Amino acid sequence: MENRTSKPRILSGMRPTGKLHLGHYTGALENWVRLQNDYENFHLVADWHVLTTDYEHPQRIWPNTYEMVLDWLAAGIDPNQSLIFRQSQILEHAELHLMLSMLVSFGRLQRNPTFKEQIRDLGLEDEYSYGHIGYPVLQAADILLYKGNYVPVGEDQVPHIELSRELVRRFHFIYCQDRAPIFPEPLPMLTAFARLPGLDRRRMSKSLGNTILLSDSEQEIRQKLRSAITDEQKVRKNDPGHPEICPVFSYQQKFNPNQVKKIEMDCRSGALGCVDCKKWAGDAILSFLSPMQEKRKEIQNQPNFVEDVLSTGEQKARTIARDTMSEVREVMGFQKIITYEI
Repeated sequence: MENRTSKPRILSGMRPTGKLHLGHYTGALENWVRLQNDYENFHLVADWHVLTTDYEHPQRIWPNTYEMVLDWLAAGIDPNQSLIFRQSQILEHAELHLMLSMLVSFGRLQRNPTFKEQIRDLGLEDEYSYGHIGYPVLQAADILLYKGNYVPVGEDQVPHIELSRELVRRFHFIYCQDRAPIFPEPLPMLTAFARLPGLDRRRMSKSLGNTILLSDSEQEIRQKLRSAITDEQKVRKNDPGHPEICPVFSYQQKFNPNQVKKIEMDCRSGALGCVDCKKWAGDAILSFLSPMQEKRKEIQNQPNFVEDVLSTGEQKARTIARDTMSEVREVMGFQKIITYEI
């Protein structure tokens, strides 16, 4: 049986889409690193989830997993404190997903606002798959399998956590009326710093080509910042600016906090031009990323380090998942021994 610590448990994860960008760091990774001292952290590589929008290219999953986990480790996720594992290597995710899918209606899944936004943005109104609409049910299985107490998420994912809570209540109502509950009701834990805007003011996303990667070189970062959209009304250096609409100012707020008040004042007065502002932002970002990039190189130079981290995490996660599913099967009557007379 599982030897659980007294710390509350966190379940969080990402779909493996390759190298991570600054938005991933401020929206998730930074928070994960901070939380691992006070919580029991489980970090899931959601490689089945990636099939909902990219099922045609399974050959990309492992290379993207490797790059993503490399960034997790470089950012400060400590495998001695936090479990790191792939969803696909613990088959109990699929089993619990199947059982939970019986407890939710198709209509309820269609009302999920995040799902409706994705379908609209991807133009899939008439073509979405069962796996896509069932995404939050598999996500619920991911959380409940490890009895997660909290799930660090952005505001857009809160409806998914609410569905997980609904499924917990329905499962207990049906199967645990005369027994102790199996699952805690997971609570969302909102990140303290919202994801950074992309270089073009839209959300930072590799699919939009507007990102600064955690592993980008100095030349790449400088070049990307030079192309960043700032304030269309600030044509010349001496023109007054509007930093609240400028993505570069968002980077200053995050990575250059000691200078941000002066930068804002000088931008508004026209004393600071966009060229210098972008240079200072680049200096701050490079200084921030330097130790992370050094650690990334050190890990890359250790053969099989990422693979070993995943293997160790998956062994531990598999034991916990099996214990949970043993409880689930018992309350649902799937472990009763049936004998037949001939």
